[in-house]
Amino acid sequence: MELHQGIILGILQGLTEFLPVSSSGHLVLGQIFFGITQSQLTFDISVHMGTLLAVLVVYSSDISAMLSSLFGFFSKAISFKPVSHLINEDKNLQLAGLIVIGSIPTAFIGLVLKQFEHVLFTSEVLVGAMLILTGTILWVSRNYYFSGNKNTEFGIKKATFIGISQGVAVIPGISRSGTTIAVGMFLGLDRHMAAKFSFLLSIPAIVGAQILSIKDTMEGGIAIDPVTIYATIASFITGLIALKLLLKLVHSGRFHLFAPYCWLVGSLVLLSKIF
Repeated sequence: MELHQGIILGILQGLTEFLPVSSSGHLVLGQIFFGITQSQLTFDISVHMGTLLAVLVVYSSDISAMLSSLFGFFSKAISFKPVSHLINEDKNLQLAGLIVIGSIPTAFIGLVLKQFEHVLFTSEVLVGAMLILTGTILWVSRNYYFSGNKNTEFGIKKATFIGISQGVAVIPGISRSGTTIAVGMFLGLDRHMAAKFSFLLSIPAIVGAQILSIKDTMEGGIAIDPVTIYATIASFITGLIALKLLLKLVHSGRFHLFAPYCWLVGSLVLLSKIF
């Protein structure tokens, strides 16, 4: 892979990981465009870690608060002190628990779909069709920006459904951020909470996916070259920008504006295969 190709793919990963247009779908199309057919596991892991770092930076205060609550919970639990009141009253502890619950269906679906990755990640037709589906989901979500009620309960059932949607988003062309935020709003969550939960839920998903890939990477040999380093930096910087931009769009009720883009790209991909 040439340096300019790596940087472009890193930028593509950073932008599309958070903007609701499917990073996996765009990376598949980008690698096909550059004629890259060999496995790039080390490269893929690195650019994904770049975007993970962007999430950690933006949500550092929330992550710190959850870790603090978890530490306090386990400290009291192992000391046989009462902890039931923490479960009922500590919002940060509850959020951490919902992230764990939402991650379970994501992991299960991801492991199942991984068995078909040789098909999922090589089909341009699938990417095109799923981009059109993503656009439709985004467009429908415009009716749910203001449906959230501050008193709406956010519990195990909703976290599970959002986790399922994140698992399905392993399919290239389906946007992880777009689908999980939209499903959150469909379930009645305030758009601010839907966005926060979506990106916090992405942390264990990204880490888990990369851990699964490390075994294959070790077998094939690790090669951290300058191309990978520059691409990872590019994915972090552009990911940070894209994440902050998307949050502004979600909070202002303009999340659905990415729908026409998904429809256009998806249609062009399908037409290119027909003609």
